[in-house]
Amino acid sequence: MTAGEEITVVGAGPAGLACAIVLSRAGRRVIVREWRSAVGQRFHGDFQGLENWSRDGDVLDELAAAGIAADFDCHGVDKGVLFAPSGRRYDVQGARPLFYLLRRGSGEGTLDSALLRQALAAGVEVRFGDRVREFSGPGVLAAGPRQASVIAVGHLFETDMEDGAWLALGHDVAPGGYAYLLVRNGRGTIASCMFTGFRDEAKYLAAAEAFFQARAGLVMRNPHPFGGYGNMRLPVTAMQGGHPVIGEQAGFQDALAGFGMRYALRSGVLAAHSILDGGDYTVRWRTELAPWLTAGVVNRLMFNLAGEFGMSLAAARLARNDAGLALRRAYAPSLSKRLLLPLARRWYRAPLADPSCNHLDCDCIWCRHGDHEPPRAATTLAEEA
Repeated sequence: MTAGEEITVVGAGPAGLACAIVLSRAGRRVIVREWRSAVGQRFHGDFQGLENWSRDGDVLDELAAAGIAADFDCHGVDKGVLFAPSGRRYDVQGARPLFYLLRRGSGEGTLDSALLRQALAAGVEVRFGDRVREFSGPGVLAAGPRQASVIAVGHLFETDMEDGAWLALGHDVAPGGYAYLLVRNGRGTIASCMFTGFRDEAKYLAAAEAFFQARAGLVMRNPHPFGGYGNMRLPVTAMQGGHPVIGEQAGFQDALAGFGMRYALRSGVLAAHSILDGGDYTVRWRTELAPWLTAGVVNRLMFNLAGEFGMSLAAARLARNDAGLALRRAYAPSLSKRLLLPLARRWYRAPLADPSCNHLDCDCIWCRHGDHEPPRAATTLAEEA
């Protein structure tokens, strides 16, 4: 492609906007096409975590190195409470922030609005209400989840509770996943993050709220329901029609915990660099993302095999020393993880394909709000999965 050629980015999520920012600041003409009317419309101001435990470097430094400013509301969280399935409480802490608490949505101070502001300042043209059925020319696909591997249902609320982060393990509150409670400055988010049992989302959310009321003193005022979903898989090339596929459209999320913002942002930067220097995007993401994605898949296998007894052992281990260091070791690339990957791949799809959600008479969050129709490049080449 020539330097003056227009580049299309399909999707204005974190991955797409990060990619557009890097490209535009390098002097390329970039158009972001987003089918919704604003950024962040999958979210409602709910708290989420930008994970900071999987690598040695701090994620905010990683963003800064890519030219992306952390000018959104965020707060480093270095301690919290972890409940084992038995209800036993463990206090966990890291030597540095385990994650950065931020908000998602279209409101002021959210990650989404901050990235949009940076993209516009860099000269990116952003078109809202622009549903892409197909496109031609150079571009990047960043249209978000194509299926639901995990869903989160919960409430946003006001509260007089002290700031804090609580996480509960156990199939009673979140089958295959976890429930979480995040509170900061009088605002809170509670959710059940489940990997199966989607049809029973209301039951698990009620169980999670009852648990945190009893164990953490949860008090909610003016609760508002919200829901979200994520897509996780290990692609072969993450290319479609000759175009890089990034973020959740590529399935770049942690298969164990469902954290994906760091992968999304990083994949957008990698795709931009591949366009700018003519490099191979597949080689880049396989080098800089795949080892940690692989660790997530293997960790998911171990989580499923360990059951609730294993969850309790893991909770106790995290509480003994620096939780961040323990998590970095769990996500560190290793020979043993590479050897376990073929077995983990076999198990991988089963827990990430919820049998209760078949899109027939199902009212789960994915069936209500999911975008089930992906964009295609004009020269379609089926994406390898």
